[in-house]
Amino acid sequence: MPYSVTLPSGSKQAALVESTQADGKTSEQLRQECLQKGKLFEDPDFPAVDDSLFYSQRVPVNFEWKRPGEICKDPKFITGGATRTDICQGQLGDCWLLAAIASLTLHEDTLKRVVPHDQGFDRGYAGIFHFKFWQHNKWLDVVVDDRLPCVRNNLVFVHSADQTEFWSALLEKAYAKLNGSYESLKGGSTMEAMEDFTGGVGEMYETKNPPSNLFLILKKAVERGSMLGCSIDITSSAETEAQTTTGLVKGHAYSITGVEEVNYRGAKVQLIRVRNPWGQVEWNGPWSDNSREWNTIDSSEKTRLLHNSLDDGEFWMEFGDFKANYDKIEICNLTADSLSDDVRKKWEVNLFEGNWIRGSTAGGCRNYIDTFWTNPQFKLRLDHPDDGDKLCSVIVALMQKNRRRLRKEGLDLETIGFAIYEAPDDQDHQGKDFFRYNASKARSRTYVNMREVSERFRMPPGNYLLVPTTFQPHHEADFLIRIFSENKAGAMYVHANTHQCYVRQTDKAISARELQHVLNNVLSRRKEVKFDGLTLNTCHSIINLMDVDNTGMLEFEEFKVFWDKLKKWIMLFLSYDTDRSGRMSSYELPNVMDGVRCATEQLFTHIFCLFVGSFPLLLITDLRQSFTTNIL
Repeated sequence: MPYSVTLPSGSKQAALVESTQADGKTSEQLRQECLQKGKLFEDPDFPAVDDSLFYSQRVPVNFEWKRPGEICKDPKFITGGATRTDICQGQLGDCWLLAAIASLTLHEDTLKRVVPHDQGFDRGYAGIFHFKFWQHNKWLDVVVDDRLPCVRNNLVFVHSADQTEFWSALLEKAYAKLNGSYESLKGGSTMEAMEDFTGGVGEMYETKNPPSNLFLILKKAVERGSMLGCSIDITSSAETEAQTTTGLVKGHAYSITGVEEVNYRGAKVQLIRVRNPWGQVEWNGPWSDNSREWNTIDSSEKTRLLHNSLDDGEFWMEFGDFKANYDKIEICNLTADSLSDDVRKKWEVNLFEGNWIRGSTAGGCRNYIDTFWTNPQFKLRLDHPDDGDKLCSVIVALMQKNRRRLRKEGLDLETIGFAIYEAPDDQDHQGKDFFRYNASKARSRTYVNMREVSERFRMPPGNYLLVPTTFQPHHEADFLIRIFSENKAGAMYVHANTHQCYVRQTDKAISARELQHVLNNVLSRRKEVKFDGLTLNTCHSIINLMDVDNTGMLEFEEFKVFWDKLKKWIMLFLSYDTDRSGRMSSYELPNVMDGVRCATEQLFTHIFCLFVGSFPLLLITDLRQSFTTNIL
């Protein structure tokens, strides 16, 4: 069942940092243990083996895992400050991550949180480093050893231009560990990594359909410390990282590092500075490093903006050329209030976590009206307009969880979006007819297979119903919703009542498939029980046992009798689940046998198996002779 966290105005989000180590030990505890034993740390959670590199292919060459001290004589964690020139892409398609790291180096305080600077290769070195990432409203401390994949003594993946500096390579390794493997980092959105570095809120703009004040938006975003990225769309996989005649690369993630205006021949010219994480391959058009335009502006301004003309991957473009060549801009605002043009105070935040479960809460988008209503529903109440306004500002950010880590299981990002409806005053979970006859008041601009979809709205005060969905029905995923409002807003998860679900399904009797839908919709929300969903065969068996009039369907009165009995079984299960695992162990099962007598063998077998999980079905069936009294 989704739960919410309401953060008061001015509070810090997810201030606590959790260790990700399987043994629960902190980086400092592990470091001290290694120092006491006189050994260098070897991470058991992310070992130096091929599986940490790739999950879908064999390693193409023989990699050697080497510590920095084996690669060079005098390794350094950071040399002369962490800068964007420290980030050069290796043999992995994670330019989106590198573009975000380049933006991170422009924000010293944020950088020091993600990359703690009090570690290195000098006194206290134990072969262990740690980095902090934001994940689903938690700050996680990710520990890694410093063994890095190499070929012929050269780093294979991210590396610094200074071959004795290793912070960027170790940061990439920690992020790979967080997501399961290096291969899991192939392909992505710069926004994703930006959010993981900051816990911020993202916005996306299309340069071919921009707001009239896009340059001002970018300028203010840079001034506020936001992180920015951009990219050029591709029309086919053959265009991936194809270089244009002007020196730009398609399907490649760039970072935006500066926005300026200069006087050029008596007029103001808007310029934008972009960086290629490759550390080379630059724009060769107007305002590029050696173009003649620089010779006609004030020399001091030229020195300030064009501090060097090295082939470092960073270059200036005129804003019109930028819009003509690039397609998407991503902005990660470090705090939600930086989204406002007139920052007056911190925004209020409501958080919900939930899931889409096949046959229960995975109803798909509005195109699938028969199942759309089964999606999770959240009530939002906007009472107080913005200061000096009649409308309320609200930002909705829907994020799907852990999909990159699940790639090795054949799962990838779902196509997601959401809709907002004007809600009736009641607190009920709305049914099919409500959505059939009521149009949405706001929605995400599109359904897209990105980790997060976010939109900002200005809406009149009132009650609203937020419905997050996957595009297709029956697609499963976990999600996080963040709702930001300038003034305090009420938000709550709307529970689906079992009897209401039944009534909305039909006014008469339900089939096994309809029973499966109703029960899965309710039972999946119980956190205290590990529930994997009822099978259709189980629901057929339930109807066979409860169908007193032999119609092959379950009448409403029959359903109520069954539901009352099932509640008793749930309470019985909880009373004997002593370790609160949500499953019944072999040690707990004998206690249940002593306390229960049941003659309805088939129903007992099916229902009990739901909660026992992986406990052998044959063994449970063998136990049925022990149950002689029907408590159902």
